[in-house]
Amino acid sequence: MSETKKVKILKEVLGDFYREGHSQCLFFCPRCGHHKKKLSINIGKNLFKCWVCDWSGKDVYRVVRRYGDYRQKQEWRSLSQQVEINDFVDKIFGRKEEVRPEPLELPKDFISLVNKDLPVTSLYPLNYLRSREIRNIDIAKWKIGYCTKGKYASRIVVPSFSITGDINYFVARSYDGDWRKYLNPGTSSDIIFNELFLDFDDEVILVEGIFDAIKAGHNSIPLLGSTLNENSILLQKIVENDSSVYLALDADASKKANKIIDLLLKYDIEIFKVDIHPYKDVGEMPKHVFKERKQSAVFLNSDNYLLSKIIGI
Repeated sequence: MSETKKVKILKEVLGDFYREGHSQCLFFCPRCGHHKKKLSINIGKNLFKCWVCDWSGKDVYRVVRRYGDYRQKQEWRSLSQQVEINDFVDKIFGRKEEVRPEPLELPKDFISLVNKDLPVTSLYPLNYLRSREIRNIDIAKWKIGYCTKGKYASRIVVPSFSITGDINYFVARSYDGDWRKYLNPGTSSDIIFNELFLDFDDEVILVEGIFDAIKAGHNSIPLLGSTLNENSILLQKIVENDSSVYLALDADASKKANKIIDLLLKYDIEIFKVDIHPYKDVGEMPKHVFKERKQSAVFLNSDNYLLSKIIGI
């Protein structure tokens, strides 16, 4: 009965199909749009694969999550008899004691750029932001401010909010040409930047820095110059939610990107690599260009990624 209901949901999401055997169905692939039914879904084994674009996975819910609506996703989850994901994550990473981060406050000289009436000093940071094609809507969304004095004088300040709404980090970037571009707080950067505003049931975008994240838009997460490692909170959150990942790192960060791809493939995470050439980073790209590149991102699995590395040797 459960398989029958799941096939019904898939038909709602993907359209008509035909069967091959008891549990296997062939649908049109929404990923590549091939004119023949080449997306093979095996409900019994919980596997899917497109024989044209090679899109594949070990959880059919990924297809429903990506292309279904809220009701369809809810119905699928209610039908799935799966191991509790938190137990699964505990078995992989080991149960960790909950560590409450030290309270963090914005610099005492912080001035919000979201205010309606801004002081004259706001002209300089606003000009800098506009030179990077960051507009008022971005300033409001990311709660951007600046400082004119103190430790963070002449710096744009972008705060990060934890899942509970507390400030857990901030990025301070010079806007007057200071040799030290970034001056961040002396606290751990092993956080999920702006977790309060992220949806891990949706696809996430991993980028290098905060200005890359602003350009990339919805559900983008800056790695803050570090890599993604096995002990990081962010990786555990991605694995826990089986989130699809779009990777859009700087052009000169190929080694870092390869390490992250290897790690995500180890946990069977769905990965799409965004081509940013000839731009140096996402922050240099117009938003519409990044959107187009994201739509044409290359899907990676163990086979085609290994082949690409061999060809690149």
